[in-house]
Amino acid sequence: MWIIVLGLCFLELLESKFIASIEREGILRPRQLLLNEPLKRHTTFKIGGPADIMALPENSEQIAFLIKKLTELGARYMIIGNGSNLLFPDEGLRGVIIKIGENFSDLEIKDNVLTAQSGRQLSSAAAAAAEAGLSGMEFASGIPGSVGGGVFMNAGAYDGEIKHIFAGAEVMYPSGEIRILSKPEMNFGYRHSIAMDENLVILSAIFKLTRDERSNIQTRINVLTQKRREKQPIEMPSAGSVFKRPEGYFAGKLISDAGLRGFIIGGAQVSEKHAGFIVNKGGATSDDVRRLINHIQVTVLKQFGVLLQPEIRIIAAEVGK
Repeated sequence: MWIIVLGLCFLELLESKFIASIEREGILRPRQLLLNEPLKRHTTFKIGGPADIMALPENSEQIAFLIKKLTELGARYMIIGNGSNLLFPDEGLRGVIIKIGENFSDLEIKDNVLTAQSGRQLSSAAAAAAEAGLSGMEFASGIPGSVGGGVFMNAGAYDGEIKHIFAGAEVMYPSGEIRILSKPEMNFGYRHSIAMDENLVILSAIFKLTRDERSNIQTRINVLTQKRREKQPIEMPSAGSVFKRPEGYFAGKLISDAGLRGFIIGGAQVSEKHAGFIVNKGGATSDDVRRLINHIQVTVLKQFGVLLQPEIRIIAAEVGK
């Protein structure tokens, strides 16, 4: 996850106005601000240099305050979740990262409806649904992203997608306005939602599920888990599927057929288990991954006439660029 605003020279802002505002107004506690925080600690790729500031909000009031204050100051900012589909630059980011994570991860189940704050892990939400005898989230049991990130990009796996179980979401607009959006209003598409187009922050999501025996649900989760273990490099750092599925093809098969399975640049490698994944073999840099992505695109285009489009988000050194 997620979004972006342009602005001032950030080092000056870091040293004065923003920190001063936080301290003066007392909306966030000091431990909720991390300075020069290595981004590799906050992505599943384990790649990325330091961010000037990382803020860890605990409620929607704090999120609104951060966005309002940063907008007033003309500061660059970006909102992320679990960082499961992000490639950060090696030099880090000039700006503020607002991470919506475990500080913002409450979950509630009532009848056949599960409501989760955006920082909740999808896998955790799926496990809670299974424990409650609710089916429909099994596909999400192995997705490493957060609820917010999942809704933001309509995450999916094994023929399931967020849109299939989605009933509504509480979202925040850049102005700070909070609204509940219905499924039609989210304009879901393949790895897409209106949240991408309008820079919306997902605060929470509502999922409508169906009743089933817990043993049946757990069996389906176990089957999908086994498939992932056999076919995906879940034991290595990655950002999941690197490329969107091109119409009429499968990205992984094209890459494999192009002879690139196991191909290495620096510390980045096309997975030998699933060619649609790039893995961090150890010490991979953002530049390694970028060059490998480019090599894959050029090779597949030359051999098959198909231009693969990245599914992961490749972030520039200055938030907003």
